[in-house]
Amino acid sequence: MIFELRALGKSFTPQTLISKVEKKENKSDVDTYIRNIIELMINEKRLGNAKSYTHCYNSLKTFAVNLCIPFTDIDVAWLKRYERFLRERGNSDNTMGIRFRTLRAVYNKAIEDDIVDEKYYPFKKFKVSHFNKKTTKRAISKSEMAKVLALDLSNITTYYSPLLYLSKDLFVFSYLGCGINMIDMAYLTYSNIIDDRLCFKRHKMAYLTYSNIIDDRLCFKRHKTGQGITFRLLLQTIEIINKYKNEGYSLSDYIFPILDKKFHITEIQQYDRIRKVTKGVNRNLKKIGSFLGLNIPLTTYVARHSFATVLKRSGVNVAIISEALGHTSLSTTQFYLDSFDNEQIDDAMKNLL
Repeated sequence: MIFELRALGKSFTPQTLISKVEKKENKSDVDTYIRNIIELMINEKRLGNAKSYTHCYNSLKTFAVNLCIPFTDIDVAWLKRYERFLRERGNSDNTMGIRFRTLRAVYNKAIEDDIVDEKYYPFKKFKVSHFNKKTTKRAISKSEMAKVLALDLSNITTYYSPLLYLSKDLFVFSYLGCGINMIDMAYLTYSNIIDDRLCFKRHKMAYLTYSNIIDDRLCFKRHKTGQGITFRLLLQTIEIINKYKNEGYSLSDYIFPILDKKFHITEIQQYDRIRKVTKGVNRNLKKIGSFLGLNIPLTTYVARHSFATVLKRSGVNVAIISEALGHTSLSTTQFYLDSFDNEQIDDAMKNLL
């Protein structure tokens, strides 16, 4: 340790040497290190990430049985054996990509924490990108979206289903609201509606009307990235907001009937509730898509992808779309948009002859 620190030109004391050694000893093996990451994520309320790392940990544990190994044991040969293991069990390329990207992130963290030297990094030769397969189309056209907006749900079922109507409203709200995703819609409160003209949050909100839509914006932070998003509310989104507004509501009340502050108190309760509602919403959206004869199954993500797709086909710059979606990189946005590029090329080819 002393030789390493001197080579790097770093100062040290007996106390810092001891702490560095203890840090390595406490988290040196793969098993302990991953479990520490999961525990930290749970403590930081990053429950979605914690579940992803837990799935990866369980998969690795099934493969290796014993993960109390140094990171240097995870070399290219080890990774190839793990890939064969996953393929023999029928895992898709998408699932394997998720597992390997998570493992790669763990290895990168271990390098940052001086648990393993960067020279042993196996992902320079073992490319996780070979799991990246072209995703199936996840966006519908503007004309197909118009069919969804115009659909009378009473034509689908003879009895009133609150979740069916909520499913359509959330889908439409997402599409017309910058592709806002399910978890962010669940956490929206009336305090997120800002009067742009007066530049302050409403403390006594009347029902929103068409006459004042130019002054009303929705402002929130993405639950996933913490990035701030703001967009102007359209007439259709205002009508959806008004539909779920109760008498005597307060600014802290949720806009949509997904979470209940009396019952969903902890982060885990909220996370489980949103997942449960999302599953129900997606089941109903598939019914709607099937009824309309759409080629792809509708989900909450289709609304988000469709928002991005329609904007790009309208000539909007990808950087602007990326900002509207709240992406932290243009490459993520391009991943959303890749699904229809070939279609546009095919249409253009028709003009060659």
